[in-house]
Amino acid sequence: MSVLFTPLTLRSLTLRNRIGVSPMCQYSSVDGFANDWHLVHLGAYATGGAGLVFTEATAISPEGRISPHDLGIWRDAHIAELQRLTTFVRAQGAAVGIQLAHAGRKASMARPWEPQATVQQNDGGWDVVGPSARPFSSVYAPPRAMSIAEIHEVISRFRESAARAVVAGFQVCELHAAHGYLLHQFLSPLSNERDDAYGGSFENRVRLTVEVSAAVREVWPDGWPVFVRISATDWADGGWDIDDSVRLSALLQDIGIDVMDCSSGGLTPAQQIPVAPGYQVPFARRVKHDAKIATAAVGLITTAEQAEQIVRDDDADLVLLAREMLRNPHWPLLAAHALGAKAPWPVQYERGALR
Repeated sequence: MSVLFTPLTLRSLTLRNRIGVSPMCQYSSVDGFANDWHLVHLGAYATGGAGLVFTEATAISPEGRISPHDLGIWRDAHIAELQRLTTFVRAQGAAVGIQLAHAGRKASMARPWEPQATVQQNDGGWDVVGPSARPFSSVYAPPRAMSIAEIHEVISRFRESAARAVVAGFQVCELHAAHGYLLHQFLSPLSNERDDAYGGSFENRVRLTVEVSAAVREVWPDGWPVFVRISATDWADGGWDIDDSVRLSALLQDIGIDVMDCSSGGLTPAQQIPVAPGYQVPFARRVKHDAKIATAAVGLITTAEQAEQIVRDDDADLVLLAREMLRNPHWPLLAAHALGAKAPWPVQYERGALR
């Protein structure tokens, strides 16, 4: 029997299988609103058999966007279009999740298919903030170091956005503390040069992520899970590493976080990443077994057999796919066939089902 296609229960939510669609930015919103692109893009993964479908990084504030074209949930007006999306995904039997994010010093940038540049204010950009006044690189705008009041405002924005996500019909909430965005910037000593309660020691650097997690858990329904995505290592000397990730994961479990989504990198251009199939899976395994918390594995997972082995070997509780899903939104249905498992094809597609 395939373990990849066994259900996974997280609190009161049961996923139909262990396959999730990783958050993938689409840079296709206007003023933060979801639109037909998001409905079709994410809806295809639900009809394609995934157990869990995540939105892209969804900004908790206008200045928290990576680009002016990011999805957002910083005001109530965003809820209606998101409800249209969640209603469709859930109707196909998939669970639907939202990733809440703030880009920090990596904000106000052009879309990746455009020349890399900071978007200026007269073109719809804005001043960027971070834990310290150190920019990500010479291409990115120098950030302004956040005040304590601004840090507390970010915590409130995460809480308020999570409350909106509940109304919008999301069942899973993931907090983005990876890939060099704001929460990760506070975690890493390479980007956090503060000397107050939010900088310096490990306990101070993790404080914002812990406080945001606690704030979101307060408003997220008890029966639904909360994930945190981390970069398990910065892949750079003197940066955040896997030992730090294990310590943080144990702290987050104590306040009610259910799953650690283990990615890596994105904090510094100096990173040296030994990219290979499944190169981040050992991080998910280490966090799962040392911090005693469920994990998701992500990163160059492309074949049914590879995904099956990750779950079967207890390296992670579920796998999240990104680029492979872009290539084939129906990957889960084909993976089930390859593994001799059963997966529900939409009735509209049954005449094309593999037997």
